[in-house]
Amino acid sequence: MTNKRVLIVDDEPDIVESIKFNLELENIECIEAYDGEEALSKAQNDKPDLILLDIMLPKMHGYKVARLLKFDESYKHIPIIMLTARTQKSDIKIGEETGADEYVTKPFDMDELMGLVKKYLRM
Repeated sequence: MTNKRVLIVDDEPDIVESIKFNLELENIECIEAYDGEEALSKAQNDKPDLILLDIMLPKMHGYKVARLLKFDESYKHIPIIMLTARTQKSDIKIGEETGADEYVTKPFDMDELMGLVKKYLRM
């Protein structure tokens, strides 16, 4: 069985490292991106099985990254879990409109996040 591949996108290196550590314990390959443009490029080039996407990013916000991927036939099948400190109903609604599959608020429970990752990776 080939390893599952997850793109982790957050401008906070500590969050990326924490998620990466937990995913690698499950033998999940991790790709890292720290801004929206890098996220879009890596999603298109590395074709992850799942994307964990922060909303507040430099260069291009996560909503736009999600929208560009979800409305492109080549990438719309990739599940996106939005990670954000923004918890207003309007923010969640925008997240849903971009095609995000889940919306997880920070600070998140790592076990809960790992459960969602496994659900979407069918592990």
